[in-house]
Amino acid sequence: MTSRSPHNFAQNPRRPSLPERAISRRLSVLSSRTNGGPTGSTERELTEEIAEIKRYEDFTTIDWVQDAAQEQSRRRARRRQNAGVFQLKGSLGWRRRLEDTYDAGQAWIVVTLVGAAIGLNAGFLNIITEWLSDIKLGYCTTAFYLNENFCCWGDEKGCPEWHRWSSFWPLNYLLYFLFSTVFALTSASLVKAFAPYAAGSGISEIKCIIAGFVMKGFLGFWTLLIKSICLPLAIASGLSVGKEGPSVHYAVCTGNVISRFFGKYKHNASKTREILSACAAAGVAVAFGSPIGGVLFSLEEMSSYFPLKTMWRSYFCALVATAVLAAMNPFWTGQLVMFEVRYDRSWHFFEIIFFIFIGIFGGLYGAFVMKWNLRAQAFRKKYLTKYAVLEATLLAAGTAILCFPNMFLRIDMTESMEILFLECEAGRDYDGLCEAKHRWRMALSLAFATIMRTFLVIISYGCKVPAGIFVPSMAVGASFGRMVGILVQALHEAFPQAKFFAACQPDVPCITPGTYAFLGAAAALSGIMHITVSVVVIMFELTGALTYILPTMIVVGVTKAVSDRFGKGGIADRMIWFNGFPFLDNKEEHTFGVPVSQVMTSEVTSLPSSGFTLKAVEQLLAQSKYQGFPVVEDRTSKILLGYIGRTELRYAIDRTRKEGFVASSAKCFFTQPPSTALQTPSVAAPPVTFDAIEDASGQQSVDFSRFIDPTPLSVHPRLPLETVMELFKKMGPRVILVEYRGRLAGLVTVKDCLKYQFKVEAQDTSTHDPALDLRQEKLWGLMNRGADWLADKVLSVSGGRIKLGSGRGSGFGESGLNDPRDQLSPILTPSRHDILDGTEDVDTGVELRSRT
Repeated sequence: MTSRSPHNFAQNPRRPSLPERAISRRLSVLSSRTNGGPTGSTERELTEEIAEIKRYEDFTTIDWVQDAAQEQSRRRARRRQNAGVFQLKGSLGWRRRLEDTYDAGQAWIVVTLVGAAIGLNAGFLNIITEWLSDIKLGYCTTAFYLNENFCCWGDEKGCPEWHRWSSFWPLNYLLYFLFSTVFALTSASLVKAFAPYAAGSGISEIKCIIAGFVMKGFLGFWTLLIKSICLPLAIASGLSVGKEGPSVHYAVCTGNVISRFFGKYKHNASKTREILSACAAAGVAVAFGSPIGGVLFSLEEMSSYFPLKTMWRSYFCALVATAVLAAMNPFWTGQLVMFEVRYDRSWHFFEIIFFIFIGIFGGLYGAFVMKWNLRAQAFRKKYLTKYAVLEATLLAAGTAILCFPNMFLRIDMTESMEILFLECEAGRDYDGLCEAKHRWRMALSLAFATIMRTFLVIISYGCKVPAGIFVPSMAVGASFGRMVGILVQALHEAFPQAKFFAACQPDVPCITPGTYAFLGAAAALSGIMHITVSVVVIMFELTGALTYILPTMIVVGVTKAVSDRFGKGGIADRMIWFNGFPFLDNKEEHTFGVPVSQVMTSEVTSLPSSGFTLKAVEQLLAQSKYQGFPVVEDRTSKILLGYIGRTELRYAIDRTRKEGFVASSAKCFFTQPPSTALQTPSVAAPPVTFDAIEDASGQQSVDFSRFIDPTPLSVHPRLPLETVMELFKKMGPRVILVEYRGRLAGLVTVKDCLKYQFKVEAQDTSTHDPALDLRQEKLWGLMNRGADWLADKVLSVSGGRIKLGSGRGSGFGESGLNDPRDQLSPILTPSRHDILDGTEDVDTGVELRSRT
């Protein structure tokens, strides 16, 4: 969409539409009441009208100060409307009381509906995912729609009703390969065709959205629908991706879609932020069967603003979602997740040495995967953007070829973790995992699974299908931990009388390899996400074993210490950096030692309080793309009087031009007349009123004083930059003005702070490696030569009937929508960054009328 010039309304007169005539009537009402001041009902109507028109632009940040002021205005209008309501009698009084009660309880109604919807969605997705994963290996003869567990209910070693596709092993291999390829192809094609934002995990983007960054469509209905459809296909394709990260995404999408049906949340971003934080907690709760862990995850990882009421709503939303999922009982076992387990043994203090070793592995794994995954992401964004569907399909095909021979890679990752977590007693075994004679073969198989899964996670996370990294990392940690547990068990059995094992009781199993797998999963999850408390609580809720809280805390603590040696922030924070989102992390601490004057924008386009003609204002709007303008007494003295938003100014001019009330030579005033100078307009009042608009064209002046914010957030030029960054983090303004002795000196935005931060970091450590670019070029050339060779062979074998690679770049499955995130670039230096180019106030040019 393109921006529409105000002159188009004057040059192309037409009969106003119904909405336009309604606006005209509102302006007439406003005009008739300007002398006496607008009434409460009129102010409320104007607030609703401006809220319908004003929308935050894509890839900008929300002004939380302004948003909170609008909410306060809504509350004051509500209180004035309800003044004396409890003294009223009859149906009117009761109706007002019910309306007030409904308004106060909207939050809990929304949270309940959202939690129930998330639980239902999670239950259905679990059932579909398990069936699609099992259908690659065989089918149930009694009912084709049953997976293996339901088909062989109560028989852990299989049953005659479950048939493999064939007794011929190579045919099973081929069918496994075909199913995996088709699932990935379908998932990637649907994502590209209907909802590009459904690709990936979504956690890094949701962190930015909750912090105030706007990404239109990322939480929309189509994203929710396509994510829910394609997620089971992506998991069943065998790609080394998980559903726990995407669970957070579809949960937050659910909250966003449902909350839009309620007026309190439709136009207020700060209220919506509370719901989104609660939905993130519910998403983790249904993914891991851990409601308390979900709340802590939202607090620790997702939310930059988490007051007490948000915590209560997050808890309630997670509770409802988990209760609905438990009522559905998707696995018929009473478990909320497949890898839920219970341990009845304790641990010994000599095992702490091995727990520390597992913790070190978790930290090293996280650092290694993040480093190489970001390189893979850079290669993907540079060379493979046009081949998103083909890439996902080939990844699934290659994963199927590599994983089918290995017993731990062949099955679904959640099922693999369920097997690795279990104790060996009570007849529980999987292809000799618990048998001593197969111990070394199992250890080698687990080592191969660990290495191969790590490699597949690096190249798979970030492909254009719904893809999380929680479960793949936990599967890597579980296979490594089980391998360590098997080796420690073998060491104990080889030297049972050693003093090191003196704590072991005779004739009682001393080492439980399943607990090592459990701790390894916790270490890998903590290492990749850099979270601690929520991991411990999630793992505790998975096991229900109080005795293993201390080992889990030790492992996670060691993982955290090792991870911090290789850099701050988990994979979500690195992806924020990689995509260049303007996000100030509360967990980061900076010491720059410079005042804000070294970071601010000094050349600021401002508006004088008087003397500007309407035509000059229109020209300024047309020639500049800023989202707002400081108002000064005059451009010489630069005495700061306030700040006016672009949307309010353009709205007023468009409507007056359409009505034909104001001439182009009319003078614009942005300060109040002396007679009303003592009546300071409220910051929270909607700036949508005119002063004495007459029913005659050619009016010579227009008063915009009620449009400005007379008390914008401003700071002194010598204020430390660190303090300004804290203001952005804690208060969330879009822009902070810099004034010196009452005079405008400049302005600063979040993006200005980030530009300086990345400039300083780039000076400390160079992030650009020319040798890496050369290696990527060579790899791309090798891939092209391989593709050409394969196309020639297929062409030769088919006798010229099948041509691969014709029209490269628009080939098979590549039609559809483009992912806007592919146009963003990593934050290297300010000159090489897309989103940070320009200032925060730059307008993206969305047409005004499209915002309604």
